[in-house]
Amino acid sequence: MAGDPYQELGVSRGASADEIKKAFRKLAKDYHPDKNPGDKAAEDRFKRITAAFDLLGDAEKRAKFDRGEIDADGREQYRGFSGGARGQGGFGQGGFGGGGARTTFDDIDLEDILGGMFGGGGARPRGGAGRGPTRGQDVRASLEISLEDSIQGSTRRIQFSDGRTLDVTIPKGADDGQVIRLKGQGVPSPRGGPAGDALIELKIAPHSLYHREGADLTMDLAVPLADAVLGGKVAVRTPDGVVNLTVPKGSNSGQVMRLKGKGAYAGGRRGDLKARLMIQLPGEDVPELTKAAEALRKRAL
Repeated sequence: MAGDPYQELGVSRGASADEIKKAFRKLAKDYHPDKNPGDKAAEDRFKRITAAFDLLGDAEKRAKFDRGEIDADGREQYRGFSGGARGQGGFGQGGFGGGGARTTFDDIDLEDILGGMFGGGGARPRGGAGRGPTRGQDVRASLEISLEDSIQGSTRRIQFSDGRTLDVTIPKGADDGQVIRLKGQGVPSPRGGPAGDALIELKIAPHSLYHREGADLTMDLAVPLADAVLGGKVAVRTPDGVVNLTVPKGSNSGQVMRLKGKGAYAGGRRGDLKARLMIQLPGEDVPELTKAAEALRKRAL
């Protein structure tokens, strides 16, 4: 005897389309394989409720089912053979009747039905409306990383809204807006096909020290007055660590010193770090400096 999709979704035969959709949304969240890893019973239930919604979520198929023109598998009912009906079947593990559910969701966004449980939008399952296995949805998310992570590479963990966590390997030289594809980490296929992918878009966070200009970085560098006047070496913090920069004798504020290859990445190339010199006076009164300044003022008159 064919199973009843109304009973599978827990709704009455007079339920509205919104009531059917709401019931499916709740059950899909409860029995989704990602929320019940390794639970075969939950996986089977998810397949059955998906098949039930495929039938009842389509107004035309639902009407035919209600009139007895098709069974729970969507197959036509032929009368007249010993008074019976051909093409009947019970609920199977692959859907209604074991023949496989036609899970096309032509007018429904599965990501919307599942309530965005994977933290982002996604593409529709590939493979068309046939009965063969179809690919699960891709899921999308963004991951904010530091400038240092993008330059040197690292591993960062991302958590989706359904509670899943994934470790994402940030490649050395990653660019802002770059998308990392994690194969098979998207939505499982409801019909035995491969799972979708997780697409992680990298966002490089603003930095407290550097200002980014494409692949180049700019920064203000405090230089002691004595080093600016006499020349000297000043420690500079770069994304790769601290280096010593030679400041020429007689340097002025606003002068830019360029450190080649110490910038960010963009378009596959690494830029430079441009240090803008900012002359720093002593924080206390220095009599010798005062006398020298007075002598310079007199000379300028």
